[in-house]
Amino acid sequence: MIEKNFLKKLEKLGVKILDPSSTFIDTNCEFGKNCVIYPNNYILAGTKIEESCTVEENNHIENSVIGKNNKITNSYIKDSSILENNSIGPYSRLRSATILNGCKIGNFVEIKNSIIGDFVKAGHLAYIGDAEIGEDTNIGCGVVFCNYNGLEKYKTYVGKNCFIGSNVNIIAPVIIGDNSYIAAGCTIYKNIESDKFVISSRNLNIKEDYKKIHIKKK
Repeated sequence: MIEKNFLKKLEKLGVKILDPSSTFIDTNCEFGKNCVIYPNNYILAGTKIEESCTVEENNHIENSVIGKNNKITNSYIKDSSILENNSIGPYSRLRSATILNGCKIGNFVEIKNSIIGDFVKAGHLAYIGDAEIGEDTNIGCGVVFCNYNGLEKYKTYVGKNCFIGSNVNIIAPVIIGDNSYIAAGCTIYKNIESDKFVISSRNLNIKEDYKKIHIKKK
């Protein structure tokens, strides 16, 4: 629950706490005007949430700065700087000095120790670790930034206006230049210059009668 005097202070700022009985906010957290806090939120350890933010249900936000006009849903954010005009969640996890601005971070996306440029989209099911990503880049479903080789962690740089297709593995350390297009299913293990189109060289092996011979009906 929220301490009563602190709740009154928030109300004077125009912060709407929809259900104080299921909302937990440390008294050392700061809020701007006109925020809306939904039920079942934990806002902890010196977090600052600036004006006009909507924190929907079931978030854990700890030791982070949340800038103006953000929408956060059912996500975990720790030790990060979420600047302005981001949409986060549901089921996103942002941690360890992540910085982003004006981005769409969606379902089951984890970001760790990364700087994400303006208007980047990572809609679902991706891991972005130890990376810098330029503005207007799209990160497809199932993309993994492979930052750890078993002994050390390495960094990846992705330029502006890139398209990273579904199920791409990026083996750090690599640099992907501006305006590059990486087709689905590629494994990137060396630097890609700007304005390149990268596609895997695998060939499809199509057999006409395979299903009839090897897959029998019960």
